[in-house]
Amino acid sequence: MLSKLFIKTPFWAKLIFNRLTWHIESDEKTLYLTFDDGPIPGVTEWVLDTLQAYDAKATFFCIGDNIEKHPEVFQRILSEGHEIGNHTQNHLNARKVSTSEYMDNFSSCEQTIEKHLPPTPVNRPKLFRPPYGRTTFKTRNRILKSGYKMIMWDVISADYMNDLSPQSCLDNILKYAGNGSIIVFHDSLKAEKNMKHALTGTLEHFTKKGFAFKSINPT
Repeated sequence: MLSKLFIKTPFWAKLIFNRLTWHIESDEKTLYLTFDDGPIPGVTEWVLDTLQAYDAKATFFCIGDNIEKHPEVFQRILSEGHEIGNHTQNHLNARKVSTSEYMDNFSSCEQTIEKHLPPTPVNRPKLFRPPYGRTTFKTRNRILKSGYKMIMWDVISADYMNDLSPQSCLDNILKYAGNGSIIVFHDSLKAEKNMKHALTGTLEHFTKKGFAFKSINPT
């Protein structure tokens, strides 16, 4: 069984790493759904169909290599009004590679994103989420100094864990999410089964409670 500290980011982590974005204050009932590791044909497209059915917006932290492989899915994310963020070119763990290799991979993803943006200039926020939620002091500082907002999370569904049931992933969100929560899902093949159940249940539950689902666009 996963601990509460894993599912719900503890207050002390938010205090220690207070330059990172864990939660977004809002005067209205708002949740921020985020998706990591796409775009993936079929999976990401299902997510987009489902979000559209609930008039929900989200933020997709894309792997550059997947953008290159599936540009049409990436274009659909953009065309339907969702935000996008950098998730490195090849889903690197910052603690397992050198700073220079990580930063090169981060820059490669940014270049990939820029290459696939529409020709009309888009004033998009500069968002980054580190794969596995892991950074080092050096990579964190360099990315923040380059003008990026590093988006973490308030609640994680743990949909990528095969030993958890789909209902357990949904329960993680229903128990701990609240106004302003940034929630993590994964639009990946590994997480597909759990994510589909958890996302549908999240949208149904919080829609009935009067919540809006917005993309992340910090000022």
